[in-house]
Amino acid sequence: MVVGSMLHINGKPTVHFSCKSNHDRPSYIPKPTAVKMTTITTTTITTAPSILQPYWASLQADIEAHLKHVMPYKDPLVVFEPMHHLVFSAPRTTVPALCLAAGELLSGDRHQAMAAASALVLLLAANHTHEQIPSKPKPMSRPKSNTMSFRAFSPGIELMTGDGLIPFGFELLSRSCDSVQENSDRVLRVIIEISRAVGSKGLIDAQYKKKLLSESDGGESCHVERIMDIMEKNEGGLHACGASCGAVLGGGSEEEIERLRKFGFYVGMIQGMVNEGFWEEVEVVKDLAFKELQYFKDNNRDVDAISSFIIHV
Repeated sequence: MVVGSMLHINGKPTVHFSCKSNHDRPSYIPKPTAVKMTTITTTTITTAPSILQPYWASLQADIEAHLKHVMPYKDPLVVFEPMHHLVFSAPRTTVPALCLAAGELLSGDRHQAMAAASALVLLLAANHTHEQIPSKPKPMSRPKSNTMSFRAFSPGIELMTGDGLIPFGFELLSRSCDSVQENSDRVLRVIIEISRAVGSKGLIDAQYKKKLLSESDGGESCHVERIMDIMEKNEGGLHACGASCGAVLGGGSEEEIERLRKFGFYVGMIQGMVNEGFWEEVEVVKDLAFKELQYFKDNNRDVDAISSFIIHV
């Protein structure tokens, strides 16, 4: 795992990250070697950047169109109405879009990775739904003023619908197996990748640690180490998963898959650092991300589109 230690160089606090083996941590997530911290916060970390850049918007539009096709608004409405609401009202992230972008970089066809991108949308929507369910459900009631919040569905409906989105996401992936393309091994690999990234050693672990951090009264160095650990499994791990899944379904070689995994990790870490206000460190990680893209550029790949994930942050 990446372990942070607080050092003081020329009177300035610096956090150094060194790699140590940890069998409890998925080995597929790469880590940055060193990031200097000049600002320390204890705010919680989110993964919902604004998708305003045209390329991202194009990818997102294609994903949503595909989801509306495979998940039509139909009877019984008691099932499909809350499903549509929870999927399309959840905060957007660049994870699914990066999945398509990675597939497009390698194959020239973004739609080869569409099933994985759609599955990521569904699983992240399910996760967001579960986070929003109150621990003590209150009776549904319409707001008396515009300042009051209103839940479209009861917590019970949201819980069951959110649970249903998870197997549906994996069902979409399994349907994408094609005997002509002989891609079943790659689809299975993507299912494993996504399961790890959103599971108990990935996103769920990050959420648990985020809750512990919010209740902690530890010192600055402790907070920085824990924030970075959360960031690696949340933004970093999810974007690494998205990019690697796109690379797998795009027919990438092992080296291409791993380089795009690292690129995705850095994309996520950049977003996490921006959320935390670590602006000075963003440029360091951007350089690491560009180094991964240089490999593809040297092999005559057009990296202009996918580089927008780090240029426009």
